[in-house]
Amino acid sequence: MRFGQLAFMQRHERTPEERDLVRRLDIFLMSFGCVSQVIKYLDQQNISNAYVSGMKEDLALNGNELNYFTTYFSVAYCIMLIPSQIIMTHVRPSYWLPGLEICWGLITGLIAIVHDAKQVYILRVFLGLCESSAWPGMMTLFMHWYTPSELAKRMGFYHSCQAIGSMMSGALQVAIINTLHDANGLAGWRWLFIINGIMTVVVGLLGFFLLPDLPNRVNPRAFWFKKGHAQLAMERLERHGRAEPKKVTWDGAKRTFSNWVTYFIPVMYTATVLAPWGYAYFNLFLKSLKNSDGTPTWSTSQVNAIPIAGSAINVVFVWFWAILSDLLRTRWTLIVAQAVIGLVPCIAMSVWTSHPDTTSVATAYASYFISYLTLGTAPLIFAWVSDLLPQDPEARSLIVGVAIATYYAISAWSQVLVWPAVQAPYYKYGWQSAVALWILVIIMTCALRYIDLKYLRPKQEDLRFASSTASKPLGSEQTGEESIHDDEP
Repeated sequence: MRFGQLAFMQRHERTPEERDLVRRLDIFLMSFGCVSQVIKYLDQQNISNAYVSGMKEDLALNGNELNYFTTYFSVAYCIMLIPSQIIMTHVRPSYWLPGLEICWGLITGLIAIVHDAKQVYILRVFLGLCESSAWPGMMTLFMHWYTPSELAKRMGFYHSCQAIGSMMSGALQVAIINTLHDANGLAGWRWLFIINGIMTVVVGLLGFFLLPDLPNRVNPRAFWFKKGHAQLAMERLERHGRAEPKKVTWDGAKRTFSNWVTYFIPVMYTATVLAPWGYAYFNLFLKSLKNSDGTPTWSTSQVNAIPIAGSAINVVFVWFWAILSDLLRTRWTLIVAQAVIGLVPCIAMSVWTSHPDTTSVATAYASYFISYLTLGTAPLIFAWVSDLLPQDPEARSLIVGVAIATYYAISAWSQVLVWPAVQAPYYKYGWQSAVALWILVIIMTCALRYIDLKYLRPKQEDLRFASSTASKPLGSEQTGEESIHDDEP
C-alpha cells in the first residue's frame, strides 16, 4: 500500500452544494435506514431473547423449535429476496420499503398472542417475506447515492445497527421483565413483541417521506430534498464512472449471471456470515452454566444483558473496518484480515467443546467475545461489488439479492444441523465447520482479487476511457476523485 493512495490524499474537493447534499442524505436517508435496521434486527433477535425469558416454558418448547423458528423465517426471506430487489427497480423504494415495514410490524405484534409453536411458525413465514426487502434494499440505495470513498463507511454504520438492535433487544427484554411482566396478565416476553410492533409501524410510516428514491427518479414527498440535488447526484455518479439506476430487465439478468462476480460474492458473503455464527448462541452458553450446587451461574436478566457487551464490540469494529477500508482504499485485504482473526476463536472453541473438563471456561468466554470482532465483512463485500461493477446497476441489485438469498437458503437448513439447540453449548460440528468456512473465505477473496486484476479491471479502464473521450472536448483533463480500486499493484 502506497501512502499516496490514501483516500484523504486524493479526495475530491466538494462544493458547498455537494456537501449539503451528502449532509442531507446522512441526516434523512441514513437516519431512516439505521433506525429501520435497528427495529428490523430487534424484531428478529427478540425471538431468541423471548425463548430464554419464558417463551420456552409458556409454549412448551422442548425440542429444536427455536431452530425451526429461524428456519421458517429464513426460507420465506430467501424466497422473496430476489423478487424484492427486482420489484424495487420498478416500484418507488419509498412505497415498497416502508410499506413492507409496516406489514412486518403488524405481524411482530401478533406473535404476542400465540399459544403454540405452529402459530409462531406461520407468523415467522410472513415476517420473513416482508423483512426480506429491508437490508438489501437499503444497501442498493446507498450504492446509488454515495461515492466510493463515502460508501463503505455508510454501509458499515448501517450494518452496525444490527448490533445496536441486538443491544437494545437485550436491554429492552431486561427492562420489560422488571417492569411489565404480568402487566394486564401478559408475560414479559409477550410485551416485548407488542412494543416492537408499535415501534416498527411508526418508523415505517416515516419512510414514505424520508427515502429519496433514486437520483434519476426522486421521491416528490421527500420534503428535505432541494431543487438541483437530483442533477448534482447524477453528476456524482458520472464523475465516479457509475451508471445511473435502471430497471432490471431480462437482458440485464442474463448479463449478471454470466459474470464471475455473481458466483464469488454469494459464496463469500454466505461464508463470512455463517463462519462466526456461534456468537448468536452466546446466551444459550450463558444459560447452560451451573454453579457447583447446581443453581444457574447467571440469572435470566444477566443472560440477556451480558451479550450486550459483545454487541458493543461489534459496533466499534464494524465502524473500524469500514472506515479503514475507505481510508486505505481497499476491501479485500480487510476481509482476509477478519477471516484470519475469526479462525482463532473457532479453533479455541473446537478444543473447548471437545474437552470442556480440561479446558478453562475462560477460553469459551474469550472466544465468544473475539467472534464479535469479525462481523464487519458485509459492508466491505458490498462496497467491493460497487467497485467491481460500477457500470452495471442491474447486476449490482441482483447480486446483492442473490448473495443474501444464498445465505438464507443455506442457513435455513444448516443451522439446525450445525448448531442444534439441544446440543448447546457443546456443539459437535459447529466450530469445526466455522474453521473450514473462514479458510474458504480467504481462498475465495484472494481468487476474486486475482480475477479483478486480470479481467475486470482492464474492462473498466476501457469503458472509462471510451466514456471520457466521448463526453469531453479534445484537450480537456480529468479531474476529481477517482473510484476506489483496491490498492494498485
